[in-house]
Amino acid sequence: MPKILILTGDAAETLEVFYPYHRLQEAGYEVHIGAPEKRKLQFVVHDFVDGFDTYTEKPGHTWPADIAFADVDPADYDAIVVPGGRAPEYIRNNEDAKRIVRYFFEKNEPVAATCHGPLLLAAAGVLPGRTSSAYPELAVDVETAGGVFENGGAVIDGNLVTARAWPDNGTWMGAFLKALDAAGVRAAA
Repeated sequence: MPKILILTGDAAETLEVFYPYHRLQEAGYEVHIGAPEKRKLQFVVHDFVDGFDTYTEKPGHTWPADIAFADVDPADYDAIVVPGGRAPEYIRNNEDAKRIVRYFFEKNEPVAATCHGPLLLAAAGVLPGRTSSAYPELAVDVETAGGVFENGGAVIDGNLVTARAWPDNGTWMGAFLKALDAAGVRAAA
């Protein structure tokens, strides 16, 4: 059974972790959660409130990580997913998280990222010349890292499928499932 690794940590957006986690399982993939440490993670819920300039944040669900980044052999996985929330702000400083991302870009294997997830891609140095969506306020981060920002819910650039945030989950994962199929990463029947 093909395996997919979700790279995340504390303060990840609950919907951006759980939707791909369960959707990919439903499609027949084995899905693991990778984090800085193998322990229970605390996710958050971001919502949009009229009159606020940005999103609000509340505690969300907890979920155990299956594997620490340092213990990940990227060759054991067929694709990666990088959810948003605030987790990418600190996992982008983790050398093993960047190592894992670089592996998938070097091998041209499927990568999905949403919301603040492209911060990890930028830190790993894989965005130059690539088109990426992200939370719109991160356009400057994508462009500073040498990428081209596109404000879309399922932006595809080769092996990379990106989106803005959890309201794009359906179109984002739909495009990623097609990218997995096109790459020959087919789930169990």
